[in-house]
Amino acid sequence: MKLQHKALIVHLLTASGAVLAMLAMLAAVEEKWSMMFLWLVVAFFVDGIDGPLARYYDVKTNAAQFDGVLLDLIIDYLTYVFVPAYALFKSGLLPGWTGWIAIIVITFASAMYFADTRIKTKDNSFSGFPGCWNMVVIVLFALEPNFWFLLSLVVVLAVCMFVPLKFIHPIRTERWRAVSLPMALGWTFFAGWAAWVDFDPQSWAHWGLIVTSLYLLFAGIVQQLSEPDQLG
Repeated sequence: MKLQHKALIVHLLTASGAVLAMLAMLAAVEEKWSMMFLWLVVAFFVDGIDGPLARYYDVKTNAAQFDGVLLDLIIDYLTYVFVPAYALFKSGLLPGWTGWIAIIVITFASAMYFADTRIKTKDNSFSGFPGCWNMVVIVLFALEPNFWFLLSLVVVLAVCMFVPLKFIHPIRTERWRAVSLPMALGWTFFAGWAAWVDFDPQSWAHWGLIVTSLYLLFAGIVQQLSEPDQLG
């Protein structure tokens, strides 16, 4: 198979995320939350592998007729932002006006963040919370916190999207990658497990989600505090 064909297949893999987003949305409309999150977890896994494949096969050169970065951003907005925001709104975790505030804040702030040209740091991390609402919302579904805490968390994370705080990319951030990559894989496993058991509060998946989420959320900030010159 020609290298150009392999590069094109990588683009097709990325585009499959749109199908996964639609399947997740259809499940969300029917309030089949576990199925919705299973589709989102699959989309998260695909998003994790298509980037390294795109760089390996140099899609910018070998399949330049498609803009892989733009394609990835479109898929990410659907799977990371749009579908999770809808689920948060319809689930009842945020009743009444709080749900409206959440979806407005999440979708608007994320649209601006995804269009920001300054979101990457020197070490290929993210400057500001990278809009991973799919990861946040699945943890909230598992833990079902008080709605005031939930709403406050949404607002704080939305603000953090535009604050110069560092958040790691588990694959592209080289520092601590030996820990970060297993943590990201662990998060994917625990998220799928939690969804598979329909967020059973007795499941160990909840603790796995908490531990891996806390690491992925704060590892970059800890790195930044020890080497502040990395941001920029």
